[in-house]
Amino acid sequence: MSTHDPMRDLITRIRNAQMRTKSKVSTPGSKMRANVLEVLKTEGYIRDFASIEHANGRSELEIELKYFDGEPVIREIARVSKPGRRVYVSVKNLPRVRNGLGISVLSTPKGIMADHAARDANVGGEVLFTVF
Repeated sequence: MSTHDPMRDLITRIRNAQMRTKSKVSTPGSKMRANVLEVLKTEGYIRDFASIEHANGRSELEIELKYFDGEPVIREIARVSKPGRRVYVSVKNLPRVRNGLGISVLSTPKGIMADHAARDANVGGEVLFTVF
């Protein structure tokens, strides 16, 4: 299935799986999705993810979701930059999510990273989504 906005598709799959308290969810594989999942894993929002190669050359990413006391660790995940309206920020204007309790995931010239890593690297970029 082809989609015009792969980030929205990834976010929606994660949100829907957590509403159903699933332990795992799969999504079509790509380098960008893998990099975003690596940031979510590093920040502690998902347990792990793995790439699965199929015989026809197609790959999938299987995401292990994380729960604490039966509640999902990701309470809120929202897309910021959309295909119809891209949102770019400089390092001085990086948004703080819930007064620093959440993160913004950015696509920067130095790769996909969390907002605090972008501040440390002194780079801005496109705000993909926010997580709390």
